[in-house]
Amino acid sequence: MTRYVALLKGINVGTAKAVAMEDLRACFERLGYTNVSTVLRSGNVVFDASGAVEHTAIEKAVLESTGVSSAVVVIEGSVFREIVAENPLASVSTDPSRALIQFLDAVPDDTDSGRPNDDDLLPERLAAGTRAIYQWCPDGISKSKVPPKYFTNLGTAATGRNLRTAQKLVALLDQP
Repeated sequence: MTRYVALLKGINVGTAKAVAMEDLRACFERLGYTNVSTVLRSGNVVFDASGAVEHTAIEKAVLESTGVSSAVVVIEGSVFREIVAENPLASVSTDPSRALIQFLDAVPDDTDSGRPNDDDLLPERLAAGTRAIYQWCPDGISKSKVPPKYFTNLGTAATGRNLRTAQKLVALLDQP
């Protein structure tokens, strides 16, 4: 069995795309996944699978069972840990609720195309990793100067979690 993290994009943000976590867990269990757990209400799922995991199958199952369409980023557990640990902004981010990791479905061809100028972002910081884009938002994530279009132009699905949530998911990966 292999542990995975699935991150659903944009569910339970305000009143949009409401999905009960009980329903989400049941959806993953119907797909044959085991040891399914959710973290918070924002579409974070840790689960075990004995074979390959296809994000498209999860997206389809979530749509069929909840009526909500959401992109899903699926990352093998050890890779998820590496992404969280490789944070190049760890030395400047002093508040895990204001440090954001944009998890990517695949390695993008180019993370510099359309990237905002560092001077225009200050005091915010932005750095690219292997399978994530890291942000330090000292004024708060909702006040980020990075245009959402930057993430959509990466050519792969991206969904953000603050560092506090990512650390909770790492802790859950370590539980049997």
